[in-house]
Amino acid sequence: MSLSDALSSGPAVVTFHGGLWCPTCIADLQALEAALPEYTYRGTTLLAISPQTPNHNRAVREQAGTSFPLLADPRNRVAASFGVLVKLTPGLIDLYQRSGIDLPTLNGDESWTLPLPARFVIATDRSIRYAEVSADFTRRTDPLELLPVLRGASPSA
Repeated sequence: MSLSDALSSGPAVVTFHGGLWCPTCIADLQALEAALPEYTYRGTTLLAISPQTPNHNRAVREQAGTSFPLLADPRNRVAASFGVLVKLTPGLIDLYQRSGIDLPTLNGDESWTLPLPARFVIATDRSIRYAEVSADFTRRTDPLELLPVLRGASPSA
C-alpha cells in the first residue's frame, strides 16, 4: 500500500498505533471501524499503521473486530518519516518487560521503538490538513471529529 494509491480516490487518514498489548490502541481501532462508513462515503482511505509483524497485526484486527487493514511498519520506518517515532528509555523497557510486553518479538526487531499515537489527514494534493501527535498513549481524538477536515481535503470540496 502506498500513499499515492491511497490518495488516488480522495484524502487519506493515516493513524499510528502501538499494538496488541495496548488496550487504548484496540479501542481506537474499534472507533475507527465505527467511523469507516463515513470515511468511505467521503472517498477517504484509512491507513492504520503499527510496528508489529503482519501476524501480530492480524491478531489485533481479530481482537478489535476491524475490517480495514492494519499495515505493518517494519523497524518503524514510516513512523520515523512522519516524525512520530520514539525510543523507549531503559526505565520504560524494564516496565514493559516486567509487564510481559515483548516488543522485540511483537515487532520483529530489537530497537525498542514505538510510534507516538498520531493521526493525520492528507489531502489529495499531499498537503497535511490535520495532524495530531500525543505523548499520552491514553488519549485519542474521536475519528468522527475529522469529518469537517475531510470535507475540506476532498478534491470536490
